[in-house]
Amino acid sequence: MSDTGKHSLFEGDKDFVNDDHIYAFAKALVWEETEEINDETPMSPLAPQTNNLSDEAELIDDLNVDQAGILQSSPSNNSKPDLITSKSDWYPVIDSKKTRNNTQNSNNRKRKTYSKRSKFKKATKKLSNEFRSSASYTLLRWPFLIIIVMWIITLAVLYTIVRAYVALLEYTFTWVGERRRLRDRLRNSKSYEEWVENALALDKYLNLDKWSVNPKFSYYDSNTIKLTISKLRVLRSENNDYDLMVLLQGCLKKNFAGIENKQLYSHRYYGTKNLVEEYINEVVASINKVIDSPKIDFDAKRKFFRVVSKNYGKSALCLSGGACFAYTHFGVVKALLDHNLLPSIMSGTSGGGLIASLACTRTDEELKKLLVPQLARKITACEDPWYVWIPRWWKTGARFDSVDWARKSNFFTRGSTTFAEAFKRTGRILNISTIPADPHSPVILCNNITSPNCIIWSTLLASSAVPGILNPVVLMMKDSKNNDVIPFSLGNKWRDGSLRTDIPIDSLNTYYNVNFSIVSQVNPHISLFFFAPKGTVGRPVATSRRKTHKERYASLRGGFVATALEQLFKLEIKKWLEIVKSLDLLPHFLEQDWLSIFLQKFSGSITIWPRNKLADFWYILSDPTEERLASLILKGERCIYPKLLFIKHRLSIERAIEKGRNLTKLSKNFNELSATPSAGIASSQEGIQFQTVDFKEDGDIDQNTDTSDEDAINYKKIDDFAPRKAFDYDDDDEDEEEGDEDYDDGEYSPFSNEDSDDNSGEEERNDGFIQSFFGKSDKPRRNTIT
Repeated sequence: MSDTGKHSLFEGDKDFVNDDHIYAFAKALVWEETEEINDETPMSPLAPQTNNLSDEAELIDDLNVDQAGILQSSPSNNSKPDLITSKSDWYPVIDSKKTRNNTQNSNNRKRKTYSKRSKFKKATKKLSNEFRSSASYTLLRWPFLIIIVMWIITLAVLYTIVRAYVALLEYTFTWVGERRRLRDRLRNSKSYEEWVENALALDKYLNLDKWSVNPKFSYYDSNTIKLTISKLRVLRSENNDYDLMVLLQGCLKKNFAGIENKQLYSHRYYGTKNLVEEYINEVVASINKVIDSPKIDFDAKRKFFRVVSKNYGKSALCLSGGACFAYTHFGVVKALLDHNLLPSIMSGTSGGGLIASLACTRTDEELKKLLVPQLARKITACEDPWYVWIPRWWKTGARFDSVDWARKSNFFTRGSTTFAEAFKRTGRILNISTIPADPHSPVILCNNITSPNCIIWSTLLASSAVPGILNPVVLMMKDSKNNDVIPFSLGNKWRDGSLRTDIPIDSLNTYYNVNFSIVSQVNPHISLFFFAPKGTVGRPVATSRRKTHKERYASLRGGFVATALEQLFKLEIKKWLEIVKSLDLLPHFLEQDWLSIFLQKFSGSITIWPRNKLADFWYILSDPTEERLASLILKGERCIYPKLLFIKHRLSIERAIEKGRNLTKLSKNFNELSATPSAGIASSQEGIQFQTVDFKEDGDIDQNTDTSDEDAINYKKIDDFAPRKAFDYDDDDEDEEEGDEDYDDGEYSPFSNEDSDDNSGEEERNDGFIQSFFGKSDKPRRNTIT
């Protein structure tokens, strides 16, 4: 679309498409389909036959009309795409032979069209399963499945009634009068500053601001936090830098004393305990004190920051799939970017992968220019009219064309950028979840570790390949020898990762030590089951002003009975779905286990779920206009506003640690550098810029490949407070591989409570250094991260 008479879009006129790469992709797709047809013929697999140009052209026409023009126009479309594969062990030594039936077989192949019916028949073929061969299974499977499905439907109806009762109760008796007016102002805020102002006004009206003054709370250990602040402050004022460093090591760990419990941010619309904010500020100041200290030698600093970086972990932004609902992620990314809170590790699946790719292939300045309503001009995936896509769907079994989508996605991936190239350019780590077309093969999280040379736009297509929407595609990679584009992973085909792993938290922890995840979840079938009985971050439970002070802070949404019924029905549905899955009762339609889209984990440390209206489903497979995209961006921003304070507190400590980690990797003369005022980094934004330089130039790239020092730490010396021996490591441990830190944020599915606080086994109780130093607190606490 022309930009004449309109505001121009940054890089809107640039053409990032490489025709040679698109041709190689289309050729790989068609060759795969040709090989499938050859395999169905009665010819021996030991003597494969080479297809001539006319045969291939006819097959192309049957498979996809849009690919035909690309391949037939090529001067060398007789050659096989470059990939490592073999039909059999005898293929290199046995010549291709023609039998007298070859002509007849060739004609049969020509007459065989890939109609929707034949595709459907092939996709729904029975998978061989030994457990399905028993007589009792064959006899009882369908009656048992029908009874379970009817019971699940009944439970779903009851669950809907309970949720409707809670919503009606809050709307009729809670949100009335002045509080409704204040809430409407809060929801209609057009900027974060306006939102904070309205949130504080609502807190004051509901008397929620008084909750922050009292440091006591059952979900964290306030006594330990008080003592930690006091000790840090004393050591910092006395310039006792070695002792300060040792004390910090005991504090800088995941959810120390329950400090990251979401309930600390779920009792006010904006704010938390004053003691929590005081602790965050003191820890950041103490870390900066260690960084700037000329008393601590460089080697001790380097080992200290390596240890605490591993203990504290990384943060990541995870963007879910959800068709055109995923465009709400633009607003989430924009709000985080505007407030300098965008994590450097991002993952995306399906539509979320498109937004993550845009963010990870552009710098901050470029991204700010692109997150505007005019970006809708580049979102044209669904522009084909019905008289074009219906015939395509009938012939190929998919509504959209893979090659056409490959061209259109090049703008968002900045051409044929690979994961390694994106990381080198921006310092951001992109992760896209895909699954093999084979239902038994494992999921692959494409990133700069597992697939550094893989082209991002090919993984986007694979991550969007929902059955009936887009056929499975071949991932493409750049050949490191000659930079040619060839199939990845032996030319296997891949499809939408949402079918099994929409939010790859476990994989992110494995590869990058991520233990704090910000999840933007827009899947409509998932958000329907989100229910926070105790409130969630920035959204406390709505209660009546007539309740006492203590009752107001201990209330459940809709009361105890409604919350109990909601949990009962939801967990009962989950139980029966698990039974169906474990007994393999549901047919594998299109060769996929569809129960995984309900039973996988969909939440993170912080979960954002925008509210969808019934009218929004009309646009689920349509391109947004500039007006609608502007509305979706604002909607995403408003959804993330209540979470920004929590994210800010988490990232302030994390970035202070990374600042020290990067500085201690840049130069062996760190003491001399840190002694000069100009050597420091003035702001967190400059810290990010410094980190990007470190990624590009420092040979010791920190992406969860650090060395492991946990076994070498002398905890006895730490407890005895012998600072100069606290980090007495051997130099040989530099070459050890960093172990994977266990991280389980609590099982979550649509049928589990998003704000469950029953994670007592997850976080260590800090019975080691910190309690031996302060004395164990008598106050029972619940160290949970939800």
